[in-house]
Amino acid sequence: MTKWLNSLQPVGALLLRLVLSLSMIVHGYQKVVPHGALNHYGHYVVTLGLPYWLGYVSAFTEFVGGILVALGLLTRFASGLIAINMLVALATVGIHQGFGIYNYIAELAAIAIMLLLYGAGAMSLDRKIGFS
Repeated sequence: MTKWLNSLQPVGALLLRLVLSLSMIVHGYQKVVPHGALNHYGHYVVTLGLPYWLGYVSAFTEFVGGILVALGLLTRFASGLIAINMLVALATVGIHQGFGIYNYIAELAAIAIMLLLYGAGAMSLDRKIGFS
């Protein structure tokens, strides 16, 4: 039984990558793509007591990082940036928004940390190009 379950580890890593990347791409897209959204998000970040430019870093980390994680390309690097982004979000936004959003952000941070430590898994571009 254990051997069979171990053979499914690549599927588990892929599933975690897809869950994290879907959330990051959707949230990042909303901050990057619509006209004026990036500027608006930068101003929102300032209200949290952070520098304006971190809004750009955060938005692109979510959007581009989400795409990279979905592909399994530079997964550890992208997951590390996403983990930092989510931990900052946890400390600045989540703590004031109640358990639901706090829990959601904490779960995304945990998935990103797991992928940072574990890597993208066998079903990834990282593995295909010998990067993991």
